[in-house]
Amino acid sequence: MLVKNVEKKDNSTAIFQVEVEAEAFEKAVNAAYRKAKNSIFISGFRKGKAPRVVIEGMYGSDVFYDDAVEVLAPEAFEFAVKAEGLETVGAPAIADYSVGDDKACTVTFTTDLYPVVTLGEYKGLEAPYSEPSVSDEVIDSQLADIRKRNARYVDVDRPVQDGDSIVLDFEGFVDGVPFDGGKAENYTLEIGSGMFIPGFEEQLVGMASGQEGEVHVTFPEQYAENLAGKDATFKVKVHAVREPQLPELDDEFAKDVSEFDTLEEYKADLRKTMLERETERAENGFKDAVIDKAVENMTVTVPESMIAEQADEFLRNYASNMGAMNVPRAELIKSLGLTEESFAQMMRPGAERQVKTELMLDAVAKAEGIEATDEDKEEFYKKLAEDYGDQAENIKKMIDETLMVRDIVRRKAADFICASAVKTEPKPEEAAEEDAPEQESKD
Repeated sequence: MLVKNVEKKDNSTAIFQVEVEAEAFEKAVNAAYRKAKNSIFISGFRKGKAPRVVIEGMYGSDVFYDDAVEVLAPEAFEFAVKAEGLETVGAPAIADYSVGDDKACTVTFTTDLYPVVTLGEYKGLEAPYSEPSVSDEVIDSQLADIRKRNARYVDVDRPVQDGDSIVLDFEGFVDGVPFDGGKAENYTLEIGSGMFIPGFEEQLVGMASGQEGEVHVTFPEQYAENLAGKDATFKVKVHAVREPQLPELDDEFAKDVSEFDTLEEYKADLRKTMLERETERAENGFKDAVIDKAVENMTVTVPESMIAEQADEFLRNYASNMGAMNVPRAELIKSLGLTEESFAQMMRPGAERQVKTELMLDAVAKAEGIEATDEDKEEFYKKLAEDYGDQAENIKKMIDETLMVRDIVRRKAADFICASAVKTEPKPEEAAEEDAPEQESKD
């Protein structure tokens, strides 16, 4: 093979030709013939038995050329990439090909090149950081939620109030016709939980045990396709009204919901746990802001093929999490209520940011000589054993070490950038944008 006429455009795209000698091209043509002959019918021959020369005589000497080029293209492309030391990304395209009188074939390829990254400032970057804290009000709110989850419900002889738990029968109708999934008996519903269609629970307030009635609602536009936006009537019957009785907030409560003997000990542990979580959230937010600044400071033109591939990687991760790895790509996109165009549009911002971040980290790692040491790899496998136990060895066999090393290096590059970063006081508008602390419990 011979590589010729290599042309690079804006350091982002390469166009080049690979000349494949006649003997190799003839083998590819013959391979294309063998693959296609069983689907070609020639009068006078049994299907699949027509000689190549006869088929070429009827359809032209170039009848198998397109398929032959597809056969030899991968090897020809790889040869050129190695010969010219090209760093390519994405799938190459065959722009053209020609076959000379000597039967040598010249294939013209176009391909995206790994982008040139010009790093900006990535050391000593500044980003806002709010010192985490957990107020007494947050702890009180957390305890209130825990009390509610541990409430006892007792039957009461009064009309339904907000916060009650009721037992009811219901059946839904649209245009007087019952619909699938719209019927249940002895269903337990907490009034005010928002579990039902907007307006449903509110109309049950004031009803009494044994009472029958109707509830009128309109399904949201984002509901199931056959019901979206439609008016519905539910026939309901209340069987029981139950009022929540909250446990006393005392030491006995602490013993019931935790491993602690006193309420003060339990509250202190809640505060500690929530503060640890808030600290982790604040640190991660700070690091993300620092990495974003390093990305903003660099200059790079990202090939569209890399953005599209990252978008597909997001889709593959989604499929893996949903246990849908064998579902075709088109069906996955359709299941999300998207078209190819809307999928690409929705995924583009996140995909482009991810690609730019990885390009920046790779460039920093190269500039700073950051590598994955044997100790780094051992630590990775140690963590794997802690997370997966007996399954760790099987998972270890499936790991691509090249990808593992790449991820380790990128993580170390991110740590290197953040190690020199400076925490600053957030501006008022930045502080206002921060989310309220998450509320979780250990019970």
